[in-house]
Amino acid sequence: MSVADTALNKTFVSLEDILAVYRKPLLELITDAANVHRKFQQTGEVQVSSLISIKTGGCSEDCGYCPQAARYNTNVNVHKLMQVDEVLEKASKAKAGGASRVCMGAAWREVRDNRDFDKVIEMVKGVSQLDMEVCCTMGMLTDSQAKKLKEAGLYAYNHNLDTSEDYYDEIISTRTYDDRLETIDNVRNAGISVCSGGIIGMGESDEDRIGMLFTLSNLPEHPESVPVNALVPVEGTPLSEQPRVSVWEMLRMIATARIIMPNAMIRLSAGRLQMPVSEQALCFMAGANSIFAGDKLLTTANPAFADDKAMFELLGLKPRAAYKEEKVALTTS
Repeated sequence: MSVADTALNKTFVSLEDILAVYRKPLLELITDAANVHRKFQQTGEVQVSSLISIKTGGCSEDCGYCPQAARYNTNVNVHKLMQVDEVLEKASKAKAGGASRVCMGAAWREVRDNRDFDKVIEMVKGVSQLDMEVCCTMGMLTDSQAKKLKEAGLYAYNHNLDTSEDYYDEIISTRTYDDRLETIDNVRNAGISVCSGGIIGMGESDEDRIGMLFTLSNLPEHPESVPVNALVPVEGTPLSEQPRVSVWEMLRMIATARIIMPNAMIRLSAGRLQMPVSEQALCFMAGANSIFAGDKLLTTANPAFADDKAMFELLGLKPRAAYKEEKVALTTS
C-alpha cells in the first residue's frame, strides 16, 4: 500500500514513512507527487483565495516571524477592526478578480466575546452571501465561538502549527503547541473546514519540517487546506536575517504534503512574490493547487491579480470554483 493510500485509509503514517518520502531524489519525488495529484485532485485547477487584514498590528504575541507583534518595531501601522461594509466591498472586488475564497485575518492572540466578535459574525454572514468560501484566522478559538462562526456561515478556519512541536519554543513563547491543537479540535468539532500548515525558513531542520507534516497528517482528519509558507523576513523581527528558502526546499515540502495528505488543498502561500513563474510552475507540478491572490498578504507584498492572470494563461491553469458557485475566469480587479 502506498503512503498516500495509507493516509487515506486513516492508517498511522510514521515519521520514518514521511522521512523516506521527503528524502527521495527530487525528480522522483516530484513525479510521485504529480501522480498522486492526478489521482486525487482535479488537475489544471487552482483554488484562488484572497486575504483581507480586518484588524492589523498591535498583537500581544511574540511570534518571531510576525511584523504585527506589538513588541517589534516593524513600521506596521496599527488599524482597528474594519467596518463590515468595507470588508464586503473588498470581498466583492476579490471575487471579481477571480477569488473563490476570502480569508479574513485579525491580529489577535485569541477571539474574545465582545462587540468586535459580533462584527466579525456579520462579516462572515455577508461574505457567505456573496457565494464565496469564507475563512477566518484570528488566533485561538473556543468551542462555543467556533460554533457561532459555523452558524454564521464560516466555511474554514486557519490556524497554522507553524513548525514542529520540538522547534516551536524557538519561535513563540506566548502560545503553546497544545493551544494550537486545541483550537484545531474546536474548529473540527464545530464542523468547520480546517486550514493548517506552517512556515519554512525559520532556522528549523529538515526533521522539524517532517515533524510538522507528521502532526498534520496524523490528526483525526487531515486539514482540508495545508498552506506551505516560505518565510518573508521582515526588518525588526527576530528572524529578519534569515536567508531566503530555495525553491528546492519548497518543492520537497509541497510534494511530501501532497503525497501524505492527498485530498488536501496544498497552498503555495507566503514567499510567492520572490518566486519567478518558472519556480511557481514547479510547485504546481509538485502538487500545489491553491494560492493567495492580490497585492498583499496581511502586511507583506504578494503578486497582483493581473500577474497571476498572466501566469494562469501561460501555464494553462484555471481558478477552482467555490463549493457553491460556478467557475469564474481569473480577471483583473
